Amino acid sequence: QVHLVESGGGSVQAGGSLRLSCAASGSTASTYCMGWFRQAPGKEREGVAAILNDGAKTYGESVKGRFTISQDNAKNTLYLQMNSLKLEDTAMYSCAASDVESCGVYIQNLGVRAVPFSYWGQGTQVTVSS
Repeated sequence: QVHLVESGGGSVQAGGSLRLSCAASGSTASTYCMGWFRQAPGKEREGVAAILNDGAKTYGESVKGRFTISQDNAKNTLYLQMNSLKLEDTAMYSCAASDVESCGVYIQNLGVRAVPFSYWGQGTQVTVSS
């Protein structure tokens, strides 16, 4: 089991920045992929970014060039640096972990999808205003 707790959400004006954190605990050594997802009211969940054990990163098209995913393995913490925020970035952001060994192949071929991820945090709200 992997337990995930997000933090760092809040309200920010368009063009601003936020950094989200996701603290992982439990069987973190068994995870192969970590990711960030978001869901706005009335919309489907969207894959934002993912990072594999080898450090490879994949981003959703809508955030490329603006968001950066990173991790600190010593602290078991995943980060999402969000710059140049837009109104449409408003959503609940959740981190996720996958203990599926092939998650990296799946993500690199199909993008940031929820399918390989077994563990989810409760989420942190990001609200971007004009």
